[in-house]
Amino acid sequence: MTPNAASASSAPSRRDSPSRRSFLASTAVAAAAVAGGMPLLTACGSSDSGTGGGSSGGKGEKKLLPSYVASNVVVPDIPSKNGSPIGFTGKLDLATLKTSVPKKLGKGGKVTIMSPFWGSPPKSDNDYYKTMNDMIGVDVVWQNQDGNTYDQKLGAVLASSDVPDVVVVPSWNMGGKIPTAIISKFADLGPYLSGEAVKDYPNLAAIPTDAWQRCIIGGKLRGLPMPSSYVTSMVPLYRKDIFDKEGYQVPRSADEFMSLAKEITNAKAKRWACLDMKWTAFQMFGVLSGSEKALGWNLVDGKLINRIETQEYLEALEWARKLFAAGYVHPDAMMGKSAPDPGPKFAAGEFLIYPNNISQWWGRTAEQAVQNPQFKIWGMDIFGHDGGDPRLWAEQPAGIFAFINKKASQSVIRDALAVANVTAAPYGTKEYMATNYGVQGADYTVKNGVPVKTTQGNNEVMNAYVMVASPAPTIAHPDFPDVAKAQVEWQQRMGAFTKKSSFYGQMITEPSRYTNLGDNFETLEDDITRGRKKISDMQQAVSDWKSRGGDKLRDWYKKLLDENGTAAG
Repeated sequence: MTPNAASASSAPSRRDSPSRRSFLASTAVAAAAVAGGMPLLTACGSSDSGTGGGSSGGKGEKKLLPSYVASNVVVPDIPSKNGSPIGFTGKLDLATLKTSVPKKLGKGGKVTIMSPFWGSPPKSDNDYYKTMNDMIGVDVVWQNQDGNTYDQKLGAVLASSDVPDVVVVPSWNMGGKIPTAIISKFADLGPYLSGEAVKDYPNLAAIPTDAWQRCIIGGKLRGLPMPSSYVTSMVPLYRKDIFDKEGYQVPRSADEFMSLAKEITNAKAKRWACLDMKWTAFQMFGVLSGSEKALGWNLVDGKLINRIETQEYLEALEWARKLFAAGYVHPDAMMGKSAPDPGPKFAAGEFLIYPNNISQWWGRTAEQAVQNPQFKIWGMDIFGHDGGDPRLWAEQPAGIFAFINKKASQSVIRDALAVANVTAAPYGTKEYMATNYGVQGADYTVKNGVPVKTTQGNNEVMNAYVMVASPAPTIAHPDFPDVAKAQVEWQQRMGAFTKKSSFYGQMITEPSRYTNLGDNFETLEDDITRGRKKISDMQQAVSDWKSRGGDKLRDWYKKLLDENGTAAG
């Protein structure tokens, strides 16, 4: 099982190939994701002549943050290091589960919650909902909406006068007028959570401070976060069993990878080295993150530089293009986003390497455990293109948020926070098991220390309560503890090479006139890597981007940075 979906943060806007959004839908567990949008706020005087835009960062806003109090209810087997999740590698013993909420904080009121949902919502009187509500002491009434069309529903609801008590908003849905609506429609939680006040809710106090930073919108603490590790979760996954059998060595440079790809590839035998390695190329050449618009900017020698303006960006695309041109990439990858699920052909050994979310390390392992016991997927450490250490860039530390209606009474706000305090319970507690697995016997059973959902559990215990708030990023797989250990240790190693760019940790939306400025770059990237366009076409596109507003956008970001400072440490 994968609490917090292996805790990753990225944006559908630039990560659709290994899409975090589709990952969220397929696993029904939240991973954080962020995308740019329209007017957000005018924090610290950062308005731009009425055209919107702004930042959650502000020099005076640290006082709005909840005091951090680490949880000591459960001690992880692997502590967090270098921004990694915490890890658990032991079996579960239900008899020894801890209690993190010793008394009900809910006062028995009703709280309506609207949230995106992937799948068929269960009946409202199911055992899972009833048990959770009893544990919390709140009558939660779910208004689940189709996650695939959630932005449309969200816009309509926030434009109306009938807003639920709690509304979950993934950052990728914060486009259009949504950020402005967040400021006008949702409550300031500062009186309940800022500073020492958060200690009334110990599980919320144990959420890392960086995640709370993302909840400051419009100069107020407005959201409840789903925290995630800021370390990259995009892993070059490979078939370790075949590598070991054939004697292949894990590469440590761009040239070594190319040589290995040549050694592996035999098109006549239906074996290719890899899928599209663009995301790994960006990592090994040190390209700034493309997962959120603001993360693509960084201050270098007093000037803000965008990722698309760097030499590293062009070099990464050229290297990825060469893989395609040499015939080392599986033909399916030519189809781009319309390519089939890579799982079956990866399992069949048609290709041996592909970059994807770290959650697939466990997911593919579990998928093949019975039918293909020799199968072993593992993650390559990211290397610098020249064989040296990599230079990696931090992702955002939270990307899904729950907001409470500004019109809600104090008792409703307290009840909503009581819900969040239970759903943010750490792994190894009764509250965590109830939130993530439901009712023992009805929704799940435990076999050899491994919780297994029943048919009822698979139908009912889906992405509901986990969307309100979550514990610190956590990875735990009692069924494959070696994978959990490897995942955490991989992020610890990569975290040692991770830097935070200038707008890390801030919730930023650009003025509306810039919203679509970079829309065509991902398509152009893919056209270049597949040989349909040239590097010179990208250079021309960057030049056009500058003249169409990129340079003015740079000035806007620089002013924001000068006024608000940086949250990057």
